[in-house]
Amino acid sequence: MRIVRVIDLSHPIDANTQVYPGDPVPNIEQHSTIDKDGFNLMSVQMGSQSGTHVDAPYHFDNGTPKIDELELIKFIGEALILDCSFASARESITLDKVQDQLLGREIPEMILFKTKWDRFYGTDEYFNNPYLDAGLVEYLLKQNVTCFGIDAINVDETPDDNHPGVGFPVHHLIAKAAGVISENLTNLNAIDFDKPIVSLLPMKFIGIDGAPVRAVALEVK
Repeated sequence: MRIVRVIDLSHPIDANTQVYPGDPVPNIEQHSTIDKDGFNLMSVQMGSQSGTHVDAPYHFDNGTPKIDELELIKFIGEALILDCSFASARESITLDKVQDQLLGREIPEMILFKTKWDRFYGTDEYFNNPYLDAGLVEYLLKQNVTCFGIDAINVDETPDDNHPGVGFPVHHLIAKAAGVISENLTNLNAIDFDKPIVSLLPMKFIGIDGAPVRAVALEVK
């Protein structure tokens, strides 16, 4: 077996990186230069969930594992890509809408939801994302799914002044099951082959809620 293709599923990190409302905006500045110090070195400040990232259960439950306490196997493995590009703004993705993609196949522990909402990245429309229905997530947790990824800013509905939402039920369900979440994925449409191996390995921060990732899909033959 060998890797024949690597597909980047990550948004870039810079001052223009779109963040969840109220989160820290990344700030990258030159700290050292070759002319002055003999080497280049940058100062990087950002939120723990800036850009393409993963949430540990601790993000929504103080009594659950932090990002460094999770087994790495939760972040890498064969993934099933569910095509949810039918979903419109603030539409709930329910089990009945994707069930035909689940029937008759073995469900891996990682599922990525392709909404194609990454096409709105950098605009206000990005916050009107489709989101996962709690009933769908409960069903998948019973099928031993432990990692849920989406190419949008939130697996739950993103609240604003006109849409107060109902909390973050999907985050809470997955946290309670000690599962992980990946948000702000992109380029899922480029995965045009079956059974991709997806890596969402986080940076090894200690004792916190999540971490940025360089998410990739591997085609292996």
